Amino acid sequence: MSDCIFCKIINGEIPSATIYENEEFKVILDRFPANEGHILILPKVHSANIFEIDPQLAGRLFTLATKIAKEMKRTLGLEHLNVMQNNGTVAGQTVYHFHLHLIPRYKNDGITIAYKPLDLTDGQIEAMRKKLELAF
Repeated sequence: MSDCIFCKIINGEIPSATIYENEEFKVILDRFPANEGHILILPKVHSANIFEIDPQLAGRLFTLATKIAKEMKRTLGLEHLNVMQNNGTVAGQTVYHFHLHLIPRYKNDGITIAYKPLDLTDGQIEAMRKKLELAF
């Protein structure tokens, strides 16, 4: 897409701190990281979000993510990592090109990625289970 910043990065129109690239993915350091070493995995094929991405491509992306995470652990000495992917404005998506965040975490790093858990009844959980079970 001509107005997508990640497509421009993938095409070399905008410089990036690329750490890995193959025919399907470009892996870069986030320019505005949550923590040092924050990595983005960008599929080269444009899909706005998880609802549009090819499932096989998404599987290969996650395979790559596990390899990168292990290398991050080895080279950065981290023990903790957030794997994050947002879909839609309400979910925090700001760039509408599917991408996966790998965010290194360290004790007392001050980063908060949290939600307030709901206190659902067994009946509410069972109703949702039935609703989603029928979807497959």
